[in-house]
Amino acid sequence: MRKLIYGMNLTLDGYIAAPGDDIGWSVPSDELFQFWSDRLQATDLTLYGRKLWQTMSSYWPTGDQRPDATAAEIEFARRWRDMSKVVFSSTVDKVDWNTRLVTGDAVAEITRLKAEDGGPMDIGGATLAAAAMRAGLIDEYVLATAPVLVGGGTPFFAALDNWVNLNLVETRTLPGGVILTRYETRR
Repeated sequence: MRKLIYGMNLTLDGYIAAPGDDIGWSVPSDELFQFWSDRLQATDLTLYGRKLWQTMSSYWPTGDQRPDATAAEIEFARRWRDMSKVVFSSTVDKVDWNTRLVTGDAVAEITRLKAEDGGPMDIGGATLAAAAMRAGLIDEYVLATAPVLVGGGTPFFAALDNWVNLNLVETRTLPGGVILTRYETRR
């Protein structure tokens, strides 16, 4: 069975985007960017909701071709393009860059994918992750918490019907006061 990991940058008050989908507060340090790039390398399959897919696919397919691209950005762009991805959306009609589109029941498809053999899967996007969270499908949470309060926006965590008990497996302080924490779901 595959492991499903939900991780993103978030504010201290728990948002992945401020009102108006503003993520200007989340510019990662080189060390944090490398952490996410290494996570991408270790991931067998990434699951995206529509909004995060549109954000990622508007930049990373050609991110390595920009004149000001750093070595880390070039590496990330190539990894992103090459990796297998699944986009869950009822409004997107075309995907590219080694990506498959799922328009049906996301929880059923994620459950099916978890049951397959293979390496870890990452899930990104608040709405998609919320459905997986409520269904008890997430095995690990990775939070890169920035020292900023935005007061509202898109929350990292969904409203739940039941508690989810977690075990802390890692904590690390990164440049800029970002605190990286990883938790495994206690089953």
